[in-house]
Amino acid sequence: MNVAARVPLHGVRPIPVAVRAAEVRKAFGERLVLDGVNLSIPQGGIVAIVGESGCGKSTLLRLFAGLDTVTAGAVEIVGTISIAFQDSRLLPWLKVWENVAFGLQAPPTARRERALAVLEEVGLRQLWNAWPATLSGGEGQRVALARSLIRNPAVLLLDEPFGALDALTRLRMHALLQNLWRTHGFTAALVTHDVDEALTLADEVVVLGSGRVLDRFPVGFSRPRNRLDPVFAQLRTRLLDQLGVPSL
Repeated sequence: MNVAARVPLHGVRPIPVAVRAAEVRKAFGERLVLDGVNLSIPQGGIVAIVGESGCGKSTLLRLFAGLDTVTAGAVEIVGTISIAFQDSRLLPWLKVWENVAFGLQAPPTARRERALAVLEEVGLRQLWNAWPATLSGGEGQRVALARSLIRNPAVLLLDEPFGALDALTRLRMHALLQNLWRTHGFTAALVTHDVDEALTLADEVVVLGSGRVLDRFPVGFSRPRNRLDPVFAQLRTRLLDQLGVPSL
């Protein structure tokens, strides 16, 4: 379903919206998790969704992915969707390339060629025939990203995909994700607890709390971002304040 564009101002063509939540409410029994969330993500943009545990971040992402249904309101997505989770969720009885190509509707030779191509993009072509049990955590997440990209999604949903990785591997994954985003031009929604990760990767940060949007602001400086930049520090303080954490 296409989302209606805003009215152009002074002849400037607006960027189409790829993901939208309109007055979304989600309840599990008597527990209301999302309470009137409004959120839009422009085509080709990256939005980071942050908030305390239990605030509804992952629930919102599941609604975007079609893995659950809204109690009220509406979710609209333009184009195909892929999702990556915190756990790589690789099937241990399939080789790396078979995990990447799992579910892809194509002849066997074409499936393997496509899997090898995306493994090349994430720097793991040499491990195409390895078993998942032999991979490091970072390698497993790169395989999971390759699996997400093999269908050329218009929208990539990321549910804390780097949360279980060590600090150095996480930084490498940040660089990889940004390179893949530049190459493929997908729209991305990233759920994360990591304030620095949100400010490093996103064009815009959304803060959820008590099932509502508490704050939303653009990250208005160019990539690659320097965490020592005064603008980065100001946004970090703002974000930590919203989360109730004293800045250090």
